[in-house]
Amino acid sequence: MSSRQSRALRAGILTLLVLGGIVNFLDRSALSIANTTMRTALHLSATQIGALLSTFSLAYGLAQLPSGWLLDRVSPRSILSAGMLLWSLAQMTTGMVSSFAALVATRIGLGAGEAPFLPGGFKVIHDWYETRERGVPTGILNASTTLGQAFAPPLLTLLMLSYGWRNMFVWIGLLGVVVAVAWYPVYRDQDSNAKHNAAPNIPLTAWSGLFRHSTIWGMMLGFSGINYTAWLYLAWLPGYLEAAHHLSLTKTGWLAAIPFLMGSTGMLISGFVADTLARRGADPLKSRKQLIVAGMICSAACTFAVPHASSSGTAVAVIGLALFFIHFAGTSAWGLVQVAAPAHLVGSVGALQNFCSFLFASIAPVLTGWFLDRTHSFHIALIICACVTFLGAMAYLSLVRKPIEIVGSNSPSF
Repeated sequence: MSSRQSRALRAGILTLLVLGGIVNFLDRSALSIANTTMRTALHLSATQIGALLSTFSLAYGLAQLPSGWLLDRVSPRSILSAGMLLWSLAQMTTGMVSSFAALVATRIGLGAGEAPFLPGGFKVIHDWYETRERGVPTGILNASTTLGQAFAPPLLTLLMLSYGWRNMFVWIGLLGVVVAVAWYPVYRDQDSNAKHNAAPNIPLTAWSGLFRHSTIWGMMLGFSGINYTAWLYLAWLPGYLEAAHHLSLTKTGWLAAIPFLMGSTGMLISGFVADTLARRGADPLKSRKQLIVAGMICSAACTFAVPHASSSGTAVAVIGLALFFIHFAGTSAWGLVQVAAPAHLVGSVGALQNFCSFLFASIAPVLTGWFLDRTHSFHIALIICACVTFLGAMAYLSLVRKPIEIVGSNSPSF
């Protein structure tokens, strides 16, 4: 393949990943947007809505383990296409069911289907880009997820008001089917990287040896702080603006987009900064770790300030800063996977990071709903979130010290 053809294919692959990321987070956001309407229509409590949101994240987290294993042994072409189809069908089915139990089943399908997407997308970037140029595409792919979150409030609110919440789920599910069908014929393995990064026949004991490295624990625990924050705002931002600042559904749809757009900006800036530091000769692991810790501490401070916002405008601005900094950190966290993991285990390490973080982050929606039912306030939930983010930063700071090396069944690398 000529360099020109390679660049064109690389651009096409990244474009489809971006579209997939937008649809992925439109789908994740749908239940949050329909929160109040579905609670009324189906007679659900805030705790039950929180449980549905947590069911997704638990299913998503548990499905990371087989997804990572498959991504390192099967082409992302098949795994990502199959995952997109599964999550899209689950989303469409959500618009057709009425019982709480059936909704739980569709959330499980949505979580399992979405599990391979981000680890697989960042593995594709690892395979198609050199270290010094991965920051920008990593930021672009990560930004697509918050673009999906930003588009979700106005777009999904418009669909819901025009066609009803059930049809909203069906329409956005169909978008995912379109991307899945396009991905399979377009994607091709990067021949040189496929050959270079081909996974050796690693026994299970060697794969489990990942857990003997302090770096993998720092990444899993630290990313839990990132995802706890990101998932709390994704799940409850529209509900927070309606409950705490008494905004209408229509106003909430537009104002809720602003913080997520600020999150996208943080992702893009993080990618540019990481590439700039790499070109200047900065140590890839240390520079990304520094960006992560700085972003998480700033985000924690902003979340701590949210309950003290005196107006809806101030609240949106402070939440926007919290999301800017947490996604600035999150983009560098995915960049850290690409420089800390062995080339043939990028998918596995990324999936392990996501696995732990989503098991932990799944607490955020249901805990927030529980506090809301009992205190009619988001204050305690937001303070807990700020503390979790800060502790995640400390995990990165204290445990991530060097790249992960797989050397068989050697002693722990703590």
